[in-house]
Amino acid sequence: PTSAQLSAVPHSGRFCYTLDNDLLTTEQRQFYEDNGYLLIKKLVSDEEIERFRKEFMRICKGEVKPPGVMIMKDESLKSQFGQSEKVVNKVQDFQEDEELFRYCTLPEVLKYVECFTGPNIMAMHTMLINKLPDSDKQTFLHPMHQDLHYFPFRPASRIVCAWTAMERAHQDNGCLVVQPGTHKTTLKPHGYPKWEGKTNKLFHGLLDEDEKIPKVHLVMERGDTVFFHPLLIHGSGINRTPGFRKSISCHFASSECHYIDVKNTTQEHLEKELEEMVRKKYNATSVELKDIWNFRARLVQGERINL
Repeated sequence: PTSAQLSAVPHSGRFCYTLDNDLLTTEQRQFYEDNGYLLIKKLVSDEEIERFRKEFMRICKGEVKPPGVMIMKDESLKSQFGQSEKVVNKVQDFQEDEELFRYCTLPEVLKYVECFTGPNIMAMHTMLINKLPDSDKQTFLHPMHQDLHYFPFRPASRIVCAWTAMERAHQDNGCLVVQPGTHKTTLKPHGYPKWEGKTNKLFHGLLDEDEKIPKVHLVMERGDTVFFHPLLIHGSGINRTPGFRKSISCHFASSECHYIDVKNTTQEHLEKELEEMVRKKYNATSVELKDIWNFRARLVQGERINL
């Protein structure tokens, strides 16, 4: 139970993207309705962030090996730095790592999540991003994209991402960039950007980006958390500093969401790529997209219904 229990007083359909609750102010709900994101300052404590950072370091060094976790590395740096944070760009699918998964269960995060998903909450997609400094050989810029491109479940309005800065994120180290209001659009075709030899696995981007839509750089302090809609167009810039830019995030969804078949949609090529990756990694003969998401998903609160 959280302080964001659904209240009995409906707002007569004024809000499409949040549920009635006792936590968000009318102004906050209206801001999310108009823009597709909501930034909450200093939500996660320094102590919690330090614990996540230490666990990330242990994973980098190979001291802990959580089942199912996907560690994304810059292979070109491996010979120089070996097993260290200087090589690891991302730890994905940490739902079986009890220390990192604590992020998904923090009451201060969940009480906001519930305003978007309702009381039955699944953690669907977990990531700790360690944005490495960009170089001539490799860029960790993430092209503008919509997260719903990756998800074979709906409805979109009952999915929300919580993204917490683990240190100050600003334009120089590649903070998040959003296009406010784009959550009201449809899911657009995505693919790999045409950067010679610099693309990262599964870093898909919009195939046709509208440069006229204004962009907002989300400058965030350590512990600041942004909640955003899966259709919001966003990305991250180049890290021009010698340091790393760490963040931890989870995509939450109502367990009442349902899986969809992505055959003959713009998501079909992603399905094939993911299934092939999982088949190779686990030497599996047949695997379906729904199986992959069933494995990734973990109940956080309430009852597991469809997902």
